[in-house]
Amino acid sequence: MGLLIVYTGNGKGKTTAALGQVFRALGHGWTACFLQFIKGDRNTGEALFARGLSELLVFETLGRGFVLPDRDSGKDRDAALAAWDRAREAVLSGRHRLVVLDELTYLFRYRFLDVHEALRVFRERPDHVHLVVTGRGAPEELVAAADLVTRMEEVKHPLASRTKAQEGIEF
Repeated sequence: MGLLIVYTGNGKGKTTAALGQVFRALGHGWTACFLQFIKGDRNTGEALFARGLSELLVFETLGRGFVLPDRDSGKDRDAALAAWDRAREAVLSGRHRLVVLDELTYLFRYRFLDVHEALRVFRERPDHVHLVVTGRGAPEELVAAADLVTRMEEVKHPLASRTKAQEGIEF
C-alpha cells in the first residue's frame, strides 16, 4: 500500500526532503512525478537537474510563482486549479509509483482547494502509488490522514541575517 507522506513546518527542507525521496525511488528503478505548485517558471536547481532524467522523472512547474497580495488572485486561483487538475490525473493514473505535490499546502491556505477534496483523491489513488505532499501549514486533516509526517523546525536561517537566497541552496 502506498504511503501518504507530509513534509511541513516553517523550517527549510521540505522540498529538499521530497527530492531526496525522489532520488531514492529512482535508484530503485521507480518512475516518479514531481509537480511544483507555487515556484513558477524560475529555473530552480531541481528543475534544471530533472531535465536530464526525463525517462524516469516527470518534473513540472505549474504555478505562477509565489502568491502576492498586489497581484490578480483570480489568475493565481485559475493556475492553482489547473495545477490541481494535473495533479489529480497524476495521482489517479497509477503511472508513477511516487508522486510529489510540492507546496500543495498553499492551495489550502489560500482557499484555492478544499483539503477534503484532496484527501478524497488521495484515498482513491491506486494502491502502489506513494504520495508526498510538502508545504508550510499542513492542515490538521492532512496530518491526521498521513502515514508519515515530518515538521521542519526553523532554528537558524541565513535569511534572518539578510543573506540573500543562494543558488544551489535555496533554489
